[in-house]
Amino acid sequence: MCIYTYVSPKNNDDEFRDCAGCVCANLRRATREVARHYQQHFRGTGLVGTQFSMLVALARSGPMPVGRLAQKLGVERTTLTRNLRPLAKNRWIEFSGVDDGRTRIVAITGKGRDMARGALPAWRKAQASVGPKLKALRLAELLARAA
Repeated sequence: MCIYTYVSPKNNDDEFRDCAGCVCANLRRATREVARHYQQHFRGTGLVGTQFSMLVALARSGPMPVGRLAQKLGVERTTLTRNLRPLAKNRWIEFSGVDDGRTRIVAITGKGRDMARGALPAWRKAQASVGPKLKALRLAELLARAA
């Protein structure tokens, strides 16, 4: 029987020591953890967190141009367009054009509103229980480094 023990090489090069506290990298990690928390709660609803967010934004704001929705959600327009396709395929949203044919207006449908409404209890549970997750991620400490 052979047993292998991995020994991490000791690197005495301190050139990148400051990068261990990189706000950007740590914030990305924290965002993934929080998204995973919400996604666990959305299981069984038929929606993922990003879909719920898009439907809620449309339910709250009403029909709007795709570009404005992208701004509201803080995503690139091309990314949003790609993410809206499954919602349109499921008839949770619908598109319409304006007179010049270049601007597409997106609106939530009754079916989309029903999907969002059905996922609302899962979102509420996720929202109510995210506090300990945020505390464990030590976001206050992370933000203090950025100041």
